[in-house]
Amino acid sequence: MQSSASFTYVINSSEEGKRLDVVLAKRPEIASRSFAQRLIKQGMVAIEDKEAGKSYRVSAGQNLAYELPEPKEAEVEAQNIALKIVYEDNDIAVINKPAGMVVHPSYGHWEGTLVNALLYHLKGLSSVGGVKRPGIVHRLDKNTSGLMLIAKNDEAHIALSDAIRKREVTRQYLAIVHGIFEEKKFSVEAPISRSTVDRKKMAVMAGGREAKTDAEVLEIFAKTSYLKLTLQTGRTHQIRVHLSYINHPVLGDDVYGRKDDASKYGITRPFLHAFRLSFSHPITNRKLEFEEKLPKELELVLENIRLTN
Repeated sequence: MQSSASFTYVINSSEEGKRLDVVLAKRPEIASRSFAQRLIKQGMVAIEDKEAGKSYRVSAGQNLAYELPEPKEAEVEAQNIALKIVYEDNDIAVINKPAGMVVHPSYGHWEGTLVNALLYHLKGLSSVGGVKRPGIVHRLDKNTSGLMLIAKNDEAHIALSDAIRKREVTRQYLAIVHGIFEEKKFSVEAPISRSTVDRKKMAVMAGGREAKTDAEVLEIFAKTSYLKLTLQTGRTHQIRVHLSYINHPVLGDDVYGRKDDASKYGITRPFLHAFRLSFSHPITNRKLEFEEKLPKELELVLENIRLTN
């Protein structure tokens, strides 16, 4: 029998009168409203210890309880999903993740992930990350595109993780952000933790984990700037959170930025692309560097901004 994980939550005042499926869909473990509705239909959601329908209107102070099925090991299957492999040898691989692809299986994302694709395209992946994260040394957000480093065995995985911890792996991104800068180069150094207001989001908070992002201004336009960003640490959503914190959110980021970017700039996801990776090979110690140009949809946005500048 498949096991499940249990969660509880107290409805807050801002959620008063909202539909149960809408409130549930905003929980960090829930991937979508359709997934929330499926859980409700399966009787895995309760309000004050009683099952309720998806259209039930919640009240502040009510206790929400829900269960999520744990993915089985067998559910992580190899899938023939298109994937650009930039480099591969016996120990590592470098891939170009497209925007819209989740890195590993999680609640609501059992298929179509990068891990599913890796299991199909690569022979052997490290086991350090467990059955749901084979080969995954670091991550990119679902809607961030670009280069990722993959470990094909445990020795390589451990060495690469250590190199990232020691800041010996250079990970650089390209981004267009709101606003313009007077300085050519700057850094944002501010601790990051999970938001206490919205558990799906991260935030700069005292007592959070150390986080530092270096930035270089490549181009300045009328209302936006084109940046090259270098991670000194690798916190969840780090670049997006840091740029939002200094009031220069990433263009197209409707979570940490502005909601009207799609209509104004024709962009449907954050303009954030991991374009460069450089590191020493974990086994041979050979210096490696890879670059991947902007995907077409971001290149088009950049060209349009240049034309209208």
